[in-house]
Order: sequence, then C-alpha cells, then structure tokens
Amino acid sequence: MASKRKAIITCAVTGAIHTPSMSPHLPVSADEIAEAAIGAAQAGAAVLHLHARDPKDGRPSQEPALFLPFLQKIKAATDAVINLTTGGSPHMSVEERMRPAMHFKPELASLNMGSMNFGLFPMLDRFKTFQHDWERQHLENSRDLVFKNTYKDIEAILRMGAENGTRFEFECYDISHLYNLAHFMDRGLVQRPPFIQSVFGILGGIGPDPEDLMHMRRTADRLFGTDYQWSILGAGRHQISLAAIGAAMGANVRVGLEDSLWIGPGTLAASNAQQVSRIRTVLEALNLEVATPAEARSMLQLKGAEQVGF
Repeated sequence: MASKRKAIITCAVTGAIHTPSMSPHLPVSADEIAEAAIGAAQAGAAVLHLHARDPKDGRPSQEPALFLPFLQKIKAATDAVINLTTGGSPHMSVEERMRPAMHFKPELASLNMGSMNFGLFPMLDRFKTFQHDWERQHLENSRDLVFKNTYKDIEAILRMGAENGTRFEFECYDISHLYNLAHFMDRGLVQRPPFIQSVFGILGGIGPDPEDLMHMRRTADRLFGTDYQWSILGAGRHQISLAAIGAAMGANVRVGLEDSLWIGPGTLAASNAQQVSRIRTVLEALNLEVATPAEARSMLQLKGAEQVGF
C-alpha cells in the first residue's frame, strides 16, 4: 500500500507586517513568542518562522538579544526546525536584517528574492486606533517604500548561509523572484532542492487568485523541474483557501499570525496553534500526512538542530 504524501506545516509566529494594536493575540514579549511557537509545534508545525519584537512597544527588532530568550525556550521544549528572518522589516537596512541569522546560525532562514513595492497602507482603512505612534507611521510609510533586496544583497545573504550551513526559505512574492532564484542556482550559490515559499496577496506582489497560484506553479516547474520543495503562503483572508489549493497540488503550507490575523470571516485567530490546527484538518482531509520535524529536516536537507548557534 502506498504511503501518504507528507506536507510540511510552517508557522510564522509573529512578524513585521501586523502591529500589536491589530490583535490582542499577536505575541510580542519573548515569553509570549515562546509560548505561541511551542503551541504551534504541538499542534503540528514542523517549522517555526520567527521574528522578534521590542517588548516595550511591539516594534519589530533584529536585536539578537531579543531573540535569544525565546530561541532557548523553544529549543528546550520542541524539536521543531527554527527558521529565522533575514527579512526583518522593509524599513530596516540589509545589514540589520541579517544580524540574527548571522549570530545564531539557524538550520533555516528566510530570504526575499527581489526588491518590490510592499504596500501595507491599505490596513489603515481597516484599523483606526493604535496604541503606539510608530504603528500608524509604519503603515503610512509603505506608500513610498521599496523593500530592497538587490542581487548584491541576496548574494551576501546566500554566502553567509553557506558559511554557516544555513539553508533558506526562498520567499517569492512574484514571478520575477522565481527567475532570480534560478539565476543564483545557475551560479551555484543555491543547492537543490530549494525550498520555495510562494507568497500571494501582498500589495506589490502577485495577487491571491487561484490563477496566480497556478501561474507560480507552472513557472517553478519550468525553471526547477520536480527537484524543489514548494510551499504556499496566502496573506490575510486567503491563508487557508490558497494553502488548501496548493496542498491538493503537492505543496507544503505556511500559516501563522505574521501572515494573517484571522481564523474566519471577521473572527480573529486566538493563537498560532489555532491556525495550525485548522490547516492540519485540511491536510488530513486531503489524505496528506503532516511531516514531523525530523521528516522536514530530511525533505529540506537541513544540517540538524545540534549544529545551530543557540
């Protein structure tokens, strides 16, 4: 009897897109981030994608000292793969964004595969009241923002990863980002199989329609054949629906409060674990088996938790 196909669930626990005023359930302090991540792992997430926030006001931060407390707690409580951001916030310099991954040498890190407009300002139409002055300005500033990820930037991060044994979740927000990834593979700076995170629904990137997902898949197949790991990230209300479509086509999936605050129409998700449980139900209904952390490490050819710097 054929074994079930396995799908990796990544949970993006907190991030730079949403602000603390948007949901009381968004983890901010190190203890909150650790608790949220451990809960997501217990619910079935094999990979935990992690940002840090300043506990005073919830502002995104790439200060390694803010990462260490929750990294240690998560590693002690789970065997999940830790995936650290090199995206940080679009408002940060590349050098600032790279600090946590350089310092902690994780098994996996995110890597944005091209410069792009990154429009968060439409959220101002939905959220009117903010706790901190920086939150409104954070969204407003995205009207005149290019999220910088030049070829020089990407090459620097790839070489850093190679030195540390860190592999990457290649975040592809548009078709051109797939071609950028193919360029670096042709130069020998990316090893197979690449872990491609297709991101849908961010203003400035590819849209959230099923036709967009199909276009991304066809292009990846043409460029990389069958030797890649594909994952689906649908922003906002598109999170579960696009993940379900992708999973039916052979994709891994990503959920979490970084990408969407919602669990249903007009209903805030109470936790990252709730979103993980929801997508796990979808995967199992499709007769897919949720990959364990050990299976995810094998599928992504990672170096192992014993070789990280924390």
